[in-house]
Amino acid sequence: MAERKIRIAILFGGRSAEHDVSRASAANVLRSLDPDRYEATAIGITRDGRWIVADAGNGAGAGGGALTIPDHGPQLALLPGGQGRVVVLAGPGAVPAELPAFDVVFPVLHGPNGEDGTVQGALELSDVAYVGSRVMGSAAGMDKDIAKRLLREAGLPIVPFVAMSALAPVSYHDAVSALGSQELFVKPANMGSSVGVSKARNAEEFETGCKLAFRFDTKILIERCIAPIREVECSVLEDAEGRVRASQLGEIVPSDKHGFYSYDAKYLDADGALLQVPADVPPAVADRIRELAIKTFGVLGCEGMARIDFFLHGEQAFVNEANTLPGFTNISMYPRLWEASGLPQSELMDVLIDHALERHKRSRALAFERE
Repeated sequence: MAERKIRIAILFGGRSAEHDVSRASAANVLRSLDPDRYEATAIGITRDGRWIVADAGNGAGAGGGALTIPDHGPQLALLPGGQGRVVVLAGPGAVPAELPAFDVVFPVLHGPNGEDGTVQGALELSDVAYVGSRVMGSAAGMDKDIAKRLLREAGLPIVPFVAMSALAPVSYHDAVSALGSQELFVKPANMGSSVGVSKARNAEEFETGCKLAFRFDTKILIERCIAPIREVECSVLEDAEGRVRASQLGEIVPSDKHGFYSYDAKYLDADGALLQVPADVPPAVADRIRELAIKTFGVLGCEGMARIDFFLHGEQAFVNEANTLPGFTNISMYPRLWEASGLPQSELMDVLIDHALERHKRSRALAFERE
């Protein structure tokens, strides 16, 4: 008798400004799954938060593209304590019905309401295995203010920053005085893909940048701009036995017209940036960055995977951020760096899913009641 395929649900879309990036990432993940080992179902999360069954073949063919979420597809609900069971709530001609349980969920979600621990909490309540960090690691990695405080406490190098909220405003003059630079970066504390990020060189640009960042978050970060600087990235992977390893490094070289690795440079402009893999970094510096990447992974409580981003000033590396659900598009650094390190994306999927299943097994073996 043939071994039953692993039933996997791919969550994509989501209530985030990175919704469209997630759709492209999910298509690439779906293409990378071995059809002889996995039975995949694509579940799209709409911008208003509904979970909709999507055709697993849409936009996922050899030609690339992105998955789409049907306007009137069957709507699902995850059962608390259901060990991966879902119920069809509504849809064309649908009646409430339970689907076969999923063995594992792959949340291919970026940004708030997906990468920040919220979906991970729902999956924990469902008692189902899922790929990536759990609640704490996801939340700590998503909030740049919290992440940088933890890294600073652990003695890891970060760029000086201050946090700002509506209740604790910071003026341009105060930020310059605190950070020792008139050139600053302003960014939302909980966002990725460079959404809402801008550079400020005077009070007017600072005010404009703060207004932009506050569109996406209630807390923003103001960082010293260090120049000249290079942007280097490292992929980190944890296997089913808990062994953690770091990939080769990659470098982002934005074109002069963008100035930094903005959202437009990443996704809208085909010539917006050069992705150099492997990065042209001296071996000793590269080893140091890989070591910092693994330490960052541990300090923030990451699990399964993360892409750790660095600023490189001369030979001094600064940890910029950790992405616990990094992009998986056909140009994304996380899978590209593992490809360059000798791990094809189909095998990368196997490692991530095996880790999720084994972690869930260990978690279920823990005692939850006193004897």
